[in-house]
Amino acid sequence: MKWQGQRESGNVEDRRGMGGGGMRLPLGGGLGGIVLLLVVSALTGTNPLELIGTFTGDQERGVAGVPEGDTQASFISVVLASTEDTWREAFRARGQAYVPPMLVLFDGETTSACGLGRAEVGPFYCPADRDVYLDLSFFRELDEQFGAPGDFAQAYVVAHEVGHHVQNLLGTSESVTRARERGDEQQSNALSVRLELQADCYAGVWGHYAAQQQLLEPGDADEGLTAAGAIGDDRLQRMSKGRVAPETFTHGSSADRAKWLRRGLDVGTLDACDTFAADAN
Repeated sequence: MKWQGQRESGNVEDRRGMGGGGMRLPLGGGLGGIVLLLVVSALTGTNPLELIGTFTGDQERGVAGVPEGDTQASFISVVLASTEDTWREAFRARGQAYVPPMLVLFDGETTSACGLGRAEVGPFYCPADRDVYLDLSFFRELDEQFGAPGDFAQAYVVAHEVGHHVQNLLGTSESVTRARERGDEQQSNALSVRLELQADCYAGVWGHYAAQQQLLEPGDADEGLTAAGAIGDDRLQRMSKGRVAPETFTHGSSADRAKWLRRGLDVGTLDACDTFAADAN
């Protein structure tokens, strides 16, 4: 990607080096943690419920922006800025305002409104605080373990998580959550797959915009498609269990993930990403 010299986003928070949450109180440790909480409450005159939020990391804050000279973080910041431009225009065309997410960089683990985030679960979006969480070590795994190297492969991952933010703003995520609560496990999984495939398609919509802005280079789209295929449920199940159980898919097969990313790349519109239509498969 031709990203050098492009605008970086102001919506990046760097928590790396904070040791996974700073002032977290070990409430999970049992009575000792509770006693410590009560002692601090007595000494400070603070409501214990307020302290729970503080000590569990709800007030954890990192540094705004990325350090100068941090090439990988700067690249991610440029990608995030490009997604902001893409979705601002797409929402404006619908008569809506786009509010971008904050992207939180962390290492190891960090707190979020959705609970403790760990590097081993990969990048994630938390709808409760509208933040994207990313441990940059995931990209090394994407390259070495899954065979999906390249800067556009990394950009696809960021754009996919931002796609979940778009779903949240449009109300899609909430609708799917309600529908999943009414269905059985298999129906719930099927809805989860459609939600994830739509986020893949939305990542492609961003890629379509990036191509129009002359940010893509030959081979970039193929890097993204390789990454999408590398993290399909069927491939991951085959790697971990040696067999594939389609009824347990939550993100979609390798073929479907690549298919919907390609659709977004080719068409470049929200309407092209209706994975919930009856004939979407």
